[in-house]
Amino acid sequence: MSATSMMNRHWPRVLHRFYQLDRVPTLSSIHVHPISTTAKLETKGREGMNTQGPQGWPLYNKQVYPPTEPGEKPRPAFICHMKVNVKYSPLKLWYVACLVRGMQIDEAIRQVEYIKKKGANIVRETLIEARELAVQKHNVEFRSNLWVAESFTGKGIVIKGVRKHARGRIGAVHYRYAHYFVRLEEGSPPDHYYTPKPDGPQMLLDWIKERRELKIEGSY
Repeated sequence: MSATSMMNRHWPRVLHRFYQLDRVPTLSSIHVHPISTTAKLETKGREGMNTQGPQGWPLYNKQVYPPTEPGEKPRPAFICHMKVNVKYSPLKLWYVACLVRGMQIDEAIRQVEYIKKKGANIVRETLIEARELAVQKHNVEFRSNLWVAESFTGKGIVIKGVRKHARGRIGAVHYRYAHYFVRLEEGSPPDHYYTPKPDGPQMLLDWIKERRELKIEGSY
């Protein structure tokens, strides 16, 4: 007997011991069971699970900086915004988050409108909310004078459930949630958000310079 068939055979017994129930939960009692996937998310879920998500990202908006010194480069305004516990895979959302990095805000919103994915709508709504917050609460004069300085995702809560299979077997199913974080900065976006890879002629010049700087040990 394979390990998979043995696990499926003894799975109801494991559920009985783990949850200390007289019987395996039925459809009539699944809404009050700890493994329910249809129950409404509360502020603090079962077993002390925090369903509000991370709360530290918006605190950067409240940070107070010292006045700039004479001759110092002006510090651009920025706004940190997030959307937590979205019913979507963090990995799928990561691809859309990488797309808008380094883009001007209007161009980023325009680009995600052409992506036929659920994650594109999540990113678009977050960018629009962050743009409005920058104008209303962070003294940004022109809402188009912003660019996406940071855009990344995080892993949210994972609700585990069971799914019925043939011949009385059951399998585990995971309902994953994701967090999306974005930081908009005032000004124009840089020419290269990522460090550009050197081309062939530049790599040749760097190699020649490296060889010319070599010295024989013990020489002057």
